Amino acid sequence: MEPLKNAILIAGPTASGKSALAIRLAQKHDGIIVNTDSMQVYSVLRLLTARPSDADMDMVPHRLYGHVPPSASYSTGEWARAVEQLIRGGEFIGRTPIFVGGTGLYFRALTQGLSSMPEVAPEIRQRWRDRLQEEGPACLHALLIQRDPAAAAAIRPGDGQRIVRALEVEEASGKPISWWQTKRGNPLVDAESARKIVLEPERPLLAQRISDRFDGMVAGGALDEVDEMAKLDLDPTLPAMKAIGVRELMQYRHGALSLDEAVEQAKTLTRQYAKRQSTWFRTQLDDSWLRIRDANELPD
Repeated sequence: MEPLKNAILIAGPTASGKSALAIRLAQKHDGIIVNTDSMQVYSVLRLLTARPSDADMDMVPHRLYGHVPPSASYSTGEWARAVEQLIRGGEFIGRTPIFVGGTGLYFRALTQGLSSMPEVAPEIRQRWRDRLQEEGPACLHALLIQRDPAAAAAIRPGDGQRIVRALEVEEASGKPISWWQTKRGNPLVDAESARKIVLEPERPLLAQRISDRFDGMVAGGALDEVDEMAKLDLDPTLPAMKAIGVRELMQYRHGALSLDEAVEQAKTLTRQYAKRQSTWFRTQLDDSWLRIRDANELPD
């Protein structure tokens, strides 16, 4: 399969204005917008993951938004395979593919290809998830240091999801995940012909946008989304359960926090997340990416 030519890639931290820019460029260039954010794949959490609204999605075609149940643990590999299916299905023939989101690993998969990973049996996956629940991420990270020091060095001790992924791959295949990560696949997008953009708003402006947006989420029905998630009685280690705002608003529903406390905690976590995203994009994306403070700086 040939990589997509002349794609548009729009990266940036949460609340930086990526989606609005994508819609503008899609209208100008007859584009199809493809979600490139690991949380916006999940159903139920439209507001709390800041997925495009129905009105936005009616303006131009959108793909890979809200198509995964929150009970699933969706990987970068599954997302890349879904993009490949869109390409093979002819979705972009005569159209401009516009990839927009905040997940750096998705953009890396697009432009550099993805490591080929082995299949992991469900019983192995569940066993490690159970151990994460019982022992906590720090304990499993210590185990990963022994089994795969290279992977452990690249994963934060609190990132239980990635720690478990590394341990299950090592058990299933007999080879560490760091070995598999060196086996790159083929890129999905031709990086040379792509128009690559990173939005980098000034920090005070981004913080205000984050605050205003979360207030709008709560006013718009975020608590209903949290109530729906609670009814599903999901494993708290699942990625969808870690969406910012879910845990905090659940604590409000259980009486552990006031609404103001829950909202302020969620805003703080969102600002911290945005800072991590900005750092990743600053250090991992090369000079071929155009960096702008505001979407209005970009000519169509």
